[in-house]
Amino acid sequence: MGDGVIKIKKRVLFIVLAFLVLIGFLIFSYSKTSIYIVNQNAEFEELEAKFAVLSQARTNACGGGKTYISQLSADGTRIQGSCCSAMNFHRYTEQIEGLKKYSEHETIPKDPYDVSAEWAEEMIAYTENKVLTGEQQKTYDDAVELSHEKGPCCCKCWHWYAYEGLAKELIIEYNFKAKQVAEVWDLSDACGGSGHIEGVEGH
Repeated sequence: MGDGVIKIKKRVLFIVLAFLVLIGFLIFSYSKTSIYIVNQNAEFEELEAKFAVLSQARTNACGGGKTYISQLSADGTRIQGSCCSAMNFHRYTEQIEGLKKYSEHETIPKDPYDVSAEWAEEMIAYTENKVLTGEQQKTYDDAVELSHEKGPCCCKCWHWYAYEGLAKELIIEYNFKAKQVAEVWDLSDACGGSGHIEGVEGH
């Protein structure tokens, strides 16, 4: 067999192998994309179902203070729903997605419209028992200025006191910066409404 024929066979074999690798890559990419789409659709449907429940819940009260939280905690009741305006699904999905950024911190609720009353009571106790240093207080004050509501909430209800405690814990225990605290507050708004979430960087 001549050298020319051998070279041609090698070239053909190389082309066939390259083609098979390409086909395999395309099949793998398609499968991976399909799985991603399926997972995304399942997550979206799950979020829709949860929204349908939470948007009708009424245990989140604007006038509910520390005593209100103690009562809910004793009964094991969760704080669910919005306190002021009706929930908006688009904004709700933005908040849930945004809070995933902080998922490694278990102390930050993943869903501001579905919060454990026991957690809220713990955060309220934290803010009553912890004193920030001068530098930490400046971080907290800067976060107030950066946040949409100029604080943990629009009024001094349970949400204000609980998320004040959360902010202090994040600053003391995890060295959170002002922009991070403000972003957590903004993403954790439980007042409802259709306002669009803007990143803290855009303030």
